[in-house]
Amino acid sequence: MTPSAPDHSPAAVLRISNVSKEYRLYDSPRARLQTLLTGEGAYRSQKALQNVSFSLPRGQCMGVVGSNGAGKSTLLKLVTGTIRPTSGTVSVDGRITAILELGAGFHPDFTGRQNLHFSGSLIGLSAEQLHTLEPEILAFSELGEAIDRPVRTYSSGMTVRLGFALVTAVQPDVLIVDEALAVGDMRFQKKCIDRIQAFRDAGCSILFCSHSNYHVRQLCDVALWLDKGQQRMFGPTEDVLVAYEQHLRQLDQEVSGAPISLAPTASGDPDATPADFRHAASDKAEIVEFRIDSLDESSEPPLLQSHDLRVHVTVQMPPDEVPSIGVMIEQHHGVGITSVATHWENTQPHSLGNGLWRATLYYPDISLHTGEYVLSAYLFDASGLLVYDQWFQHKIIRLHYAHSRPGIVQLPHTWEA
Repeated sequence: MTPSAPDHSPAAVLRISNVSKEYRLYDSPRARLQTLLTGEGAYRSQKALQNVSFSLPRGQCMGVVGSNGAGKSTLLKLVTGTIRPTSGTVSVDGRITAILELGAGFHPDFTGRQNLHFSGSLIGLSAEQLHTLEPEILAFSELGEAIDRPVRTYSSGMTVRLGFALVTAVQPDVLIVDEALAVGDMRFQKKCIDRIQAFRDAGCSILFCSHSNYHVRQLCDVALWLDKGQQRMFGPTEDVLVAYEQHLRQLDQEVSGAPISLAPTASGDPDATPADFRHAASDKAEIVEFRIDSLDESSEPPLLQSHDLRVHVTVQMPPDEVPSIGVMIEQHHGVGITSVATHWENTQPHSLGNGLWRATLYYPDISLHTGEYVLSAYLFDASGLLVYDQWFQHKIIRLHYAHSRPGIVQLPHTWEA
């Protein structure tokens, strides 16, 4: 797919038109000074972005993917106005809020309340607005009496909670989220996710930059793939991610000389790495049991003695929260095969009481060919956005298929004349 031309219709709240950003690198301070004084001097050019064009319509969520050094951070700085483009135009119709390094600008000797008003003025909130919003901000941050203590006495979690509550106090027209979907402990993460989702439901456009292809798939309508500062592809999320992941596989094979094992994410993607599932675990939300029926544990690895595969996953959750449970199967030392999760299929695990939940996954007459397979379990919140716990590649099992044939699985099929 060729790069999309920017949309200049009134519905687009963000327009990036042929934007490039170039940095000049000098060998010495003297060379830099010479260029400033004379307009001439020796320097090397580093092109962080080259001719990037896209538009973000109102109410749409766009993901930005690419390896380190692809230009993602440069793009976000251009959109927020931290830096200016060398060429091209950046046009934003409305208010921008960026969830980046939350609390990074707080003064350690100021109290939380003082930082709230000082930082609020820097992001464009008037004194009257801050006075009106202050009770809601304080309630959301849950800092209590700590709001009148110096920020240097805060934990890192308290600092980012105050930062998140401040920058999201007013719904923006464009919300920029860099990597982290939420901050703080598990319960506060849930609050943050709910607020971002509420913004989106109310028509806020979101620019989401992440290395987690799973979360890009869950959140984004379209995606932009950047590679070494160049726009490789822009379009529907799945189309872009498939091309991007194929590119990553080719790079891995060039480096290693052979295919590597890549585990599927809970989105059913067989080519995303376990890093897609990294998220803070909690003592109150965790997997407590992973059990497979009909295994002969006397062999190594255990042999499945049935033609059916039945997996039981038990989890512990906080009160009043319903979990989603995912299971994936991959070929041991091979490729991903399949993954499922309860929230995709509009079902939920069975409550056992006292915060315990269990999901049983059943594959009748599983037709995997003879070989070794590895299973993983994942615990999500009900929306599937927060990953509370994972037992990655937890259980290796061996299957024996009656007829040895090439391939991995025997699919249902018929022959037609």
